[in-house]
Amino acid sequence: RCARMGNPDGGWYDDTPPYVVGTSPADRSTNIKAKKIAIYFNEFVKLQDAQSKVIISPPQMEQPDIKEGGHRILVELKDTLKENTTYTIDFGDAIVDNNENNPMGNYAYSFSTGDVIDTMQVSGYVLDAENLEPVKDILVGLYDDLSDTIFRQKPMARVSRTDGSGHFTIKGAAERNYRAYALKDADGDFVYNQKNEMVAFDHKTFVPSWKPDTRQDTIWRDSLHIDNILRVPYTHFLPDDITLLAFTLPQTDRYLLKTERQDPEKFAFFFSYGNDSLPVIRGLNFVSDSAFILEASQKQDTLVYWLRDTALINQDTLRMEVQYLMSDSAGVLFNKTDTLEMLPKMSYEKRMKEKAKELEKWEKEQAKLKKRGEKYDSIPPVKALEVKFFGVGNIAPDQHISLEMPVPLACADTAAVHLKQKVDSLWEEIPCTLVPSPTHVRRYNLLTELQKGGEYTIDIDSAAFVSIYGSVSNAIKQTVKVKTDEDYSILEVAVSGVDAGANVIVQLLSSQDKPVKQQRTVNGNVRFLYVVPGKFYLRAFIDDNGNGVWDTGNYDEDRQAEAVYYFNEEIECKQKWEVKKQWNLTAVPRHKQKPAAITKQKGEQQRKLQNRNLQRAKQLGIQYIQDKTGIRL
Repeated sequence: RCARMGNPDGGWYDDTPPYVVGTSPADRSTNIKAKKIAIYFNEFVKLQDAQSKVIISPPQMEQPDIKEGGHRILVELKDTLKENTTYTIDFGDAIVDNNENNPMGNYAYSFSTGDVIDTMQVSGYVLDAENLEPVKDILVGLYDDLSDTIFRQKPMARVSRTDGSGHFTIKGAAERNYRAYALKDADGDFVYNQKNEMVAFDHKTFVPSWKPDTRQDTIWRDSLHIDNILRVPYTHFLPDDITLLAFTLPQTDRYLLKTERQDPEKFAFFFSYGNDSLPVIRGLNFVSDSAFILEASQKQDTLVYWLRDTALINQDTLRMEVQYLMSDSAGVLFNKTDTLEMLPKMSYEKRMKEKAKELEKWEKEQAKLKKRGEKYDSIPPVKALEVKFFGVGNIAPDQHISLEMPVPLACADTAAVHLKQKVDSLWEEIPCTLVPSPTHVRRYNLLTELQKGGEYTIDIDSAAFVSIYGSVSNAIKQTVKVKTDEDYSILEVAVSGVDAGANVIVQLLSSQDKPVKQQRTVNGNVRFLYVVPGKFYLRAFIDDNGNGVWDTGNYDEDRQAEAVYYFNEEIECKQKWEVKKQWNLTAVPRHKQKPAAITKQKGEQQRKLQNRNLQRAKQLGIQYIQDKTGIRL
């Protein structure tokens, strides 16, 4: 009767990680010829993420067989073993116990086919050369052959893969000269042989070494209090800061990606790469001479053809012969001829039915208004040409006003565009000029001089713009107010750390790592005006060829990508403030430069012991200590 009902809690958790009790052949053995390895543990184990976590050096052309079973892991190598070579099977943190997933921690097994086993390690980082993002799961390897073309000829000697932080460790290296390379291996041959493979190379050589060192190990009493700080000795392998900057060659092979005719009045060609030589179009069921107005993208890889003639717009099928430049298997351009049929998304018949429905709906609405004695229309309205404005409303003093038309224009009456400025309480017309944009067939720029703090109106008379299809614009009125210096911040940056003659371009970045403003340094300085108050970041690149844009590298031409740097702090710009920063581009190691707030590739969390018994002991109000053997005291 005095007993209380309840459920037993099962006792203490198993928080002890597995450990190795034996291997066959023995770890770090020499003169090994067997290709089967067995690793034995004190408890049941399993592998997690073995395909990405387990790395074997030298790299294996034929995938090895890795099995887990009970208290052991079996590895069978399929490739022929090389003579006098150290083999390393790096499991990382893939080994966990079977029940509680307690990670064993980083574990590597090694053996040698010769008399000597190599035990050196090197480590570092792989970053995207364009934006210093950590590159995850890229293959990193060492060559002891220092030939400049070896990367295209032979597989790497020692390999590893990067984690989410772009970090890698290559084990089993010898004390000899190496070069490091990185490769997004598309075909699994450990050789750089495809244009679309991301690659990194460096001509610097290094010899792996080591030194005795200590590191601090903090023992926490609880989540707030430190119990002790231990100085733990360890072997420090060098170099540990190799930094490889990876890039991908730009796609220069030209081929036709797709064609489309989403709207009946235009069709488009999409190419993989632009070319100054435009396609030659010959109509097969229509006359193609002077039938189009071409709208090309800046790189001329997207070509939009606007149909001039309404009869062609109403024609459902446009059959044409198109001759254009295309790359062959060797990358050489040749003339290719295709016969294409362009069909709109909606047929002419269906479009006419839709228009008839809209007209019928409008007539019914007008009939209802007439019946109620209200004002009504007897002539259907004609859809006006809708003009889109850029740079209106409240704008910065360095902004420009432009207009964009939905379709190309047949004519534009620039005299019908009036710009007025508010002077005291009166509006006075001031000079302005409307000119076509040199880069956009449907855009027009309004050239004038706007004053800081000024108020303006843009008045455009009706029928100022007439499209190639006869639609005209209505009368338009837009207001513009130019802000003053006091609405913005100024950012000055003094750049150092590179050669005085270096052509440095500094970019002001948003929190999305996108350029907001860009300027070239003058005597090592840049000054960003009219910075909208907020938080920003800085990126700089060395514009080696002076074209104003970042350029990638080329392994065959022995050319690295243009160097990129990040200011490793966030910059806050406040209204009316003038912010000044000193920036030594090379003072901080490259892998530590990019601020975490704008780094998209985050490092994955390392597997750790859960230590749930400590939490349970606190709940029970008792002291809990676990020694190295796992015995609980």
